[in-house]
Amino acid sequence: MATATNVMARPASASGLWSWITTVDHKRIGILYGVTAFLFFLLAGIEAGVIRMQLAVPDNTLVSPDVFNQMFTMHATAMIFMAIMPMSSAFFNFIIPLAIGARDVAFPRLNAFSYWTFLFGALLIHFSFVVQQVPDAGWFSYANLSEKPFSSGQGIDFWALGLQVLGVASLAAAFNFVVTIINMRAPGMSLMRMPLFVWMTLVTSILLVLAFPVITVGLIELTMDRAFGTSFFNTAGGGDPILWQHLFWIFGHPEVYILILPPMGIVSEIIPTFSKKPLFGYPVMVFSGIVIGIMGWAVWSHHMFTVGLGPVANSVFTITTMLIAVPTGVKIFNWIGTMWGGSIEFKTPMLFAIGFVALFIVGGLSGVSHAVSPSDAQQQDTYYIVAHIHYVLFGGSIFGLFAGIYYWFPKITGRLMHEGLGKLNFWLMFVGMNITFFPMHFLGLNGMPRRIYTYSSDFGWDWLNLVASAGYFVLFAGIVAFLVNFFITVKNGKLAGHDPWDAPGLEWTIASPPPVYNFAKVPQVVGLDHYWLVKRRAAAEGHPITEAEAYVDPETIHMPSPSYWPIVTAFGVLVLAAGFLIEFPWPYIKFPVPIIGGIISFIGVLGWSFEPAAPEAHHGSEDHH
Repeated sequence: MATATNVMARPASASGLWSWITTVDHKRIGILYGVTAFLFFLLAGIEAGVIRMQLAVPDNTLVSPDVFNQMFTMHATAMIFMAIMPMSSAFFNFIIPLAIGARDVAFPRLNAFSYWTFLFGALLIHFSFVVQQVPDAGWFSYANLSEKPFSSGQGIDFWALGLQVLGVASLAAAFNFVVTIINMRAPGMSLMRMPLFVWMTLVTSILLVLAFPVITVGLIELTMDRAFGTSFFNTAGGGDPILWQHLFWIFGHPEVYILILPPMGIVSEIIPTFSKKPLFGYPVMVFSGIVIGIMGWAVWSHHMFTVGLGPVANSVFTITTMLIAVPTGVKIFNWIGTMWGGSIEFKTPMLFAIGFVALFIVGGLSGVSHAVSPSDAQQQDTYYIVAHIHYVLFGGSIFGLFAGIYYWFPKITGRLMHEGLGKLNFWLMFVGMNITFFPMHFLGLNGMPRRIYTYSSDFGWDWLNLVASAGYFVLFAGIVAFLVNFFITVKNGKLAGHDPWDAPGLEWTIASPPPVYNFAKVPQVVGLDHYWLVKRRAAAEGHPITEAEAYVDPETIHMPSPSYWPIVTAFGVLVLAAGFLIEFPWPYIKFPVPIIGGIISFIGVLGWSFEPAAPEAHHGSEDHH
C-alpha cells in the first residue's frame, strides 16, 4: 500500500449549485440522497408529534379527525418511502463503490436520474398539502377506503401517482447496484470476500427489482378504478378489495426486509470494527441474509389473518412466518458471538449498533407473538402492532442508519463527530424510543385500536398514552442533539484522517473525504477484511501504514462527465404523473399534460443516449478489469 504525501492537498471538486444539479459522482448523489431523506425524516417526525399530542389525553380536540387521518397516512408513507429507504440508498451510493474497489457505479447517469426522480416523487406527494388534498386512507390505502366515493378528493391520486414515481427511482437505483456489485468488484474480491454490507445491498436491490412491479400493478389498477371507473377493487362492479391486500402485501413484506437488511449490513460492519475481531460466522451471515430475502416472499398473508382466507392459508403463513425468524435469529447470535471475547470500544457507532440489536430483539419477539394466527386475531389492528412495527423500523432500521451515519461520517466529510454529543444523542433516542413505544404493547393488549382519533377515559388508556406522548419529546431531544452535533462537526469538527476506527474495509484505505476518482489504482484484494490483513502484514514487516494511498492527478483517470439529462428525464416523469391530477374540460384532449411529460422524458433519454460517457474515453476503463 502506497503512502500519501498530504491528503489535504487534494484539489476540491467542482462547486456551485449547477455542479450539484448535473453531478453524476456517486459520492455527491449519496450526499443528496442522505440530506433529502433526513429532511423528510424530520417532517415525518413532526407528523408523528401531531399524532402523539392528539392522543396524549382523552377526548382531545387538538386536530380534527380528518387531519389525524392525514397525519398517520403521511407519517408512515414518508418514513418508509422517503426516509428509511432513501437513507439506505445514501449509504449504497456513497459506500458501495468504495467498499468494492470501484471508481463509480456501473451507470452514473442512471444513478443521478434515480435521485431526481425520488425527489420529484416525494415532492409530488407532499404537494397535496399545498392544494389541501392530503392522502388520508393509511399508508396501505386499503380498498374500499381508497375507492370513490369513499375517498372523493384527490388525496389517494397524489399518493398512488407519487408512489409510482418513487418506484421508478427505486428500480433505477436497484438495477444499478445489482450490476455494480456483480461486475465492478476489484480484482481478488470474490463474492465470499465481499463485506456484509455489500451482500445486504445486493439482496435488497434484487428484492426491489422483484417487489416493486407488484405494487406497480396494484397502483395502476387503483388509479384506473379512480380515473376511468374500472372495478378491480370495487365490489359494486364485481371487483375484490382483498385483491388489493394481496398485491400490496406481496410487495409490502419483502419491503419490510428492504427496510431492515441494509441496517443489518451496516451493523455487521460496525460490530467487528469496534470488537476488534472478524465477524463471527461470516458465511452463515451471508446465507441467512439470502434466506431472509427468499423467505420474505412467503409470509405476506400474516398481514391478512383476519380477512377470512381460511384455516389452511392461515396455518401455512403461520409456519412460514415463524420459520423466517430462524435466519434472523442467526444474525443476532452471530453479532453477539462477534462481540463475545472482543476488545470492545463503546464509541457512538457501536452504541447505536448494540441498541439496534437490543431493540430489534424486542420487535422480533413481539413479531413472533402475532405470527400465530389465533393470537393475531386478538392483536390485529391494535396498538400492539404499532409497538411491534416501531421496534422493528425505528429501533431497528433508524438505529442502524444512525450507526452508519456516525461510522461513515468521517469518511464522507473528513471530520469526526463529537463523541459526547453522539452519546447524548444515543441515550436520548434509546430512552425516548422505549418510553414512547413500549407502553403501546400494553395499550394494544388492553384493546386500544390503532388509527383511533380519540378515546374516553373510561377505557383506562390515559396514563399510558400520556407516557408515550412524553417519550416523543425525549426522542425529539435526541434528534436535536444529533443536529447540533452535525452542524458543529461540519463547521469545526476534529480531522479524522483516512482510517480513524482502524477498520477492515477498502473504503478506509483512501483519503477522507475520498478523491473524485476514489482509488488512484484499483486495489488487489487479498482476502476478507482486506485492510486489516494489509495493515497487519505491513506492521509485521516493520513499516506500519499511517497514511492513505497516494494522490494522483485526476486528469489521468477517465471519469464520467456531468450531465443535465438525468434531471430533464426525471422532470418529464414528474410531469407525466402529475398530469393525471389535472382535470381538463376538453372532451377530446383529456390528458395533454401527461403526453407533454412523456415527450420531455423522451427528449431527455434521447439527449442522454447521444451524450459522450466521458470527456475522452468510456467510463469503464481498463483499470476495472
